[in-house]
Amino acid sequence: MTEPNLSYLGPIPKALSYDKPTPPWWRRIPLPFLIVVVLPTLIAAVYYLLIASPRYVSETQFVVRAANRSQPSSLGMALEGVGLSSTQTDAFTVHEYMTSRDAFKEVGRQVDLRRIVGPPGADALSRYPRPWEKGTEEGFYKGFQRFIVVGYDSSTGISTLRVEAYSPQDARRVAEVMLASGENLINRLNERSATDAVRDAQAARDRARQRLSEAQQQLVAFRNRERFIDPAETATESSRLIGGLMATVAQLRAERTQVMNEAANSPQLPVINSRIAAYESQISAERAKIAGDSGSLAPKLSAYEDLSLNREFADRELTAANAAVTSAEEDARRQKLYLDRIVAPSLPDEPAEPRRWIAILTLLISSLVAYGIGWFIWAGAREHRQE
Repeated sequence: MTEPNLSYLGPIPKALSYDKPTPPWWRRIPLPFLIVVVLPTLIAAVYYLLIASPRYVSETQFVVRAANRSQPSSLGMALEGVGLSSTQTDAFTVHEYMTSRDAFKEVGRQVDLRRIVGPPGADALSRYPRPWEKGTEEGFYKGFQRFIVVGYDSSTGISTLRVEAYSPQDARRVAEVMLASGENLINRLNERSATDAVRDAQAARDRARQRLSEAQQQLVAFRNRERFIDPAETATESSRLIGGLMATVAQLRAERTQVMNEAANSPQLPVINSRIAAYESQISAERAKIAGDSGSLAPKLSAYEDLSLNREFADRELTAANAAVTSAEEDARRQKLYLDRIVAPSLPDEPAEPRRWIAILTLLISSLVAYGIGWFIWAGAREHRQE
């Protein structure tokens, strides 16, 4: 028996169809995508486009240089071998000072930093203090670091200071004060270097001058006590006198010999002998003055020579000390540092921060990357469970 075959040629009723209505496009977006990508990007757009306060940036450039660069030491040559010269280390010293608490306090004494970094009307996420920041002095110091940047270009040796503030005048004022504090630091380093270099040389010179004065006083006291200026000159004069007397004695003895040969009983012989005896007695007395007992000239001459030698050594030491002071002062002048301004702190006429669209695009791309990584991890874990 054949079963009847019924055919329906009309449209299929909706009651017999299994087609579901297509939801709107915003409902087809996965919830994780909305949470990870759309929501953060929307929040960032609202903040940067509607809430974020504009900040002005004042920029200045300077260079730290030495007056006359001398031959580097072994440590300096090693630092230059890895790309660090002495001038670079001096520039880094200024950089560290500008970001230090000392510079923070110095700037705070000249300008009202709390008003500059946290003015009324600025958004709560960029000003100080932010909701999660402490209102202590340490928190204020850390919060101030967000508004300054110090950079260095190793190819040119130029340093750059950038200061952010909510008004162009405040930004330039803070930059000027910080640059002036860096110049004051260089001046203090120069003064300390010159003082340390010259102080020891001056102390040595003062000691040498004192020793020379003492030696001179001892020599003057010796002359006053012994009642002659130069014992050596006195000994020379005595030697000349003895020589003259001995020449006279020799002449008298020759005359006596001549008289004896002519007339042995001449009445002139006793006179000549008396004169020879007198001269010989004078020679003995003069010799006793030069050398003999403790009152002779020889011990005094030895003491005088010692005093003269001490004075000569003290004079030479003072001359060397004066030369050392002059050399130390010249070295201090050669090693003196200077902070030269290349570009004065600028007065911006438009805000440079925040970079609104760049910040929004950066957050969008980052969230997309994070969502993609998370999706791949979730898909791999699901496939692993199905296996």
